[in-house]
Amino acid sequence: MTLLVISACAGPHPDPVPEPRAIELFDGTLVGWERRGGAADFTVEDGCIVGRPRPRERNSFLCTTREFSDFTFEYEFMIDDGFNSGVQIRSRVDGVGERERVVGYQVEIDPSERAWSAGIYEEGLRGWLAPLTGNPDAQGAFRHNQWNHVRVEAAGPHIRTWINGVPAADLNDTAAATRVIGLQVHGVGDSTQTACVRWRGLQLVPRDAAELIRPNGSTP
Repeated sequence: MTLLVISACAGPHPDPVPEPRAIELFDGTLVGWERRGGAADFTVEDGCIVGRPRPRERNSFLCTTREFSDFTFEYEFMIDDGFNSGVQIRSRVDGVGERERVVGYQVEIDPSERAWSAGIYEEGLRGWLAPLTGNPDAQGAFRHNQWNHVRVEAAGPHIRTWINGVPAADLNDTAAATRVIGLQVHGVGDSTQTACVRWRGLQLVPRDAAELIRPNGSTP
C-alpha cells in the first residue's frame, strides 16, 4: 500500500518579527551621540558619560543620532549639589549655529531642596508639565551625591517616570512623537563652578520591534 501524504502548507512561512530587546545607548564611547546647543564638555570617564559646564555657555546637550518614539528607558545619574541637569526624551533640535537649541520633554535632575528629580519639564516651550508637587515620596527618594536610578515609560501620549523605584511623574500629553534622547548640561552664566553630572547604564527597550532596524537595514 502506498501512503500519500499531502502537505497543508500554503507557502513559505514569513520570517518572525524580532522581539524588542534592550539597546545599549552608551557602549563606553560617544559613538552614536552628538553635542547640540551650547559647548559644554562631554567626556567618558570610568565607564560613565560626564558633563561639565563652561562659563557663559548656553544649555548644552549630548543627543543620540537615532530617534525613538515608544519605549522603556532606564539610566543612572549622579550630580553635584548646586548644579542642575536633565535627560531629554522625544526632543528635537531647532535652529543652527548660535541659534541651535534642543526642545522637548526633559526628565529633570534636581538636587535642590525642591527635589523634583524625575519630574517632567518641557525644555524651550511650556516649562513644567509634571512637577513633583504633592509627591513627597518621590521627592524623598533622591540620593545626594550618590547614583540614582530612573525609569521612563513612554507609550503614545502617556509618559511615566520612577526614581529609585518610587513613582514620580505621570503625564498625558500629545506634543511629541519620534525624536532624540539627550543629556543636558545646564548653563551656569558667568560662574566658574566645577560641578559635573554623570550618567551610566543608559538602556532603552523599544515597544515596537521595528525601531531596532537601523537606517541601513541592519540591526543593533
